[in-house]
Amino acid sequence: MTMTFINLPVRDLTTAAEFYRSLGFTSEQAELDGDSQSFTISDGTRLMLHLRSAFEEYTGLTVTDTESSREVIVGVTTESREQVDELVDRAAVAGGESLGPGTTNGGLYMRGFRDLDGHQWSFLHMQG
Repeated sequence: MTMTFINLPVRDLTTAAEFYRSLGFTSEQAELDGDSQSFTISDGTRLMLHLRSAFEEYTGLTVTDTESSREVIVGVTTESREQVDELVDRAAVAGGESLGPGTTNGGLYMRGFRDLDGHQWSFLHMQG
């Protein structure tokens, strides 16, 4: 099986972990090494959260300022349009920023948010 690992820098690992748990992402262990934590999004997709200093050490570069630029937009599919709205609403309640109402383009329904560290996410439902 092919797996995808989404690695994101965060300011506060505990707060970020609580945020992603509120979206229903699960964690197999508390922390990997005190600087990182792994979450399961789906069978083939993991979210890896790293303290900014650990991320910078790993990449050898300064973390992007999410107030002035985007380094990536993470898109995750869902089972229904209702689940898209539910997840973005949960993100907003947990302190994230909803990017407005959902949009439809053909058979694709999408709605986005920014997490606590300004990383942009989109939940998508594709009618099939």
